[in-house]
Amino acid sequence: MTISERIFKIMDEKGISQIEFSRLTGISQSTISDWKRKKTNPGADKIMAICKVLDVTPYEILSDMTQEAGPDCLYVSKGTENYSFLVEIDSLNSQQKERLKGYLSAIKE
Repeated sequence: MTISERIFKIMDEKGISQIEFSRLTGISQSTISDWKRKKTNPGADKIMAICKVLDVTPYEILSDMTQEAGPDCLYVSKGTENYSFLVEIDSLNSQQKERLKGYLSAIKE
């Protein structure tokens, strides 16, 4: 299955029309139509916008696998609260990371 075929399959599953998809991604309707008609794929510069609208990872769009079957990873957007949080965690030393794990375990209980 091609990338564009996966995109249209996911759009169909989520009930998103080409017009709505165009509006949400900022990609012209004619470009989206070309993917279907000419069996072409979107450019790399459009993948992240597509993933955001379809609520999928680039891995899912590019490899035809679900996140569960794919690599163990999370995607966060730079500038978000989650990104800042992960940067802070990454800056901790090993002892601080162990303490944080303990805090997380206590919070979950």
